[in-house]
Amino acid sequence: MANGSIIGLGMPKPSPAVAPTPAPAAKPASGIRIDISAAQRIRQLLEERGTPDAGLRIRVKGGGCTGLRYDMEFADAPREKDRVFEEHGVRVYIDPKSYIFLIGTTLSYHKGLLESGFKLENPNVKKSCGCGESFSV
Repeated sequence: MANGSIIGLGMPKPSPAVAPTPAPAAKPASGIRIDISAAQRIRQLLEERGTPDAGLRIRVKGGGCTGLRYDMEFADAPREKDRVFEEHGVRVYIDPKSYIFLIGTTLSYHKGLLESGFKLENPNVKKSCGCGESFSV
């Protein structure tokens, strides 16, 4: 008898301490989010352009200091294989090749004293340059 319990024939042995299983790493959210600040600016630019029903195309191209760079332009409609993301009343079009680099990204717009512009908060970026336009994954 040890510590008030009997260990012997027919009695279960105390089980060893089991380490908890670590939680799986969080995957980036699928899709592209459009922050309200970006939606307001896109809507304003499209209205000034006279095409309020158009959208913003975001692409990832080779180039820049670290290998890849972002490219944005207005598009009147999506292309055949584009993924279309709509939030706050505006649309963003992304081609399939660019999408794999942009999964989980949030598009926002920042306005400051010295500079203003769209910002892509991309969870897939491993390295970027100082200009903020070039990155690697």
